[in-house]
Amino acid sequence: MTLDRRLNACRPDLADRRLEGRVEAEAFVEGRPAAVIAPVADIRNARAQDAGVDTQFLTGDRVRVFEIAEGWVWLQGERDGYVGYAAESALSFDAPEPTHRVIVPRTFLYPGPELKMQPLAALSMGSEIAVVDEEEHRGNRYVVLPDHTALVAIHVAPLAGTAPDFVAVAEQLIHTPYLWGGASGFGVDCSGLISLAMRMAGRDVLRDTDMQEATVGDALDTGGDFSSLKRGDLVFWKGHVGIMVDGTDMLHASGRTMMVTIEPLADAISRIEPIYGLPTSVRRP
Repeated sequence: MTLDRRLNACRPDLADRRLEGRVEAEAFVEGRPAAVIAPVADIRNARAQDAGVDTQFLTGDRVRVFEIAEGWVWLQGERDGYVGYAAESALSFDAPEPTHRVIVPRTFLYPGPELKMQPLAALSMGSEIAVVDEEEHRGNRYVVLPDHTALVAIHVAPLAGTAPDFVAVAEQLIHTPYLWGGASGFGVDCSGLISLAMRMAGRDVLRDTDMQEATVGDALDTGGDFSSLKRGDLVFWKGHVGIMVDGTDMLHASGRTMMVTIEPLADAISRIEPIYGLPTSVRRP
């Protein structure tokens, strides 16, 4: 049986024990739970620094590790099931359980509750952190993490809360640079924008365009007439996807502008057709 390598941890020499009986491998192992501690972890398709980046995981993302070798880990994300290789240094096997998530496109992690301190790192929207305390300093409130680092309190929210409108989340990311394989507030590709925006609205979806076209929401039979589309509809091409912000305009991570942008759907269709053809489907989440 041939399984999608993006969603199944299986190689000729090693495979996820949950796949035993479905695939052939020399050995099967239990995945070891871990969490991402790097601000952004590039997930590559091979154990090499110059291998292509398929997607990215964020601080706090839970994963299962099947192999550690030569400074790399072979893993699978718990959120979207994506399989790949990440730097071993990007993970921890004893990270605290998260309580909050970052709700703005980007924010700084400070050594303590003081905005004049030199930041230690920047975290993306969707990053999950463990908050153990809150402090106020010179009129600003901060959340404090177990290692005493801090973030501005209004930039985070409890995990239980979700955004009511995933399109509004995507709109916060306008002008974010286009990045192939990107799935963070520092850079996104078209399907990465969908997955990040929907994550913030409490809905985990598969990562790549073809997966989203097959699984997100319900297909609409437009018959090639796009006049009845509404906010939140997803328009798919072969290898591309955008979000309708209203009946005529679409928001997407565009390889033309190299950033998240809004343009009339009609303009996008006429521009993309000579290269990739007409839209292949429309889905309503």
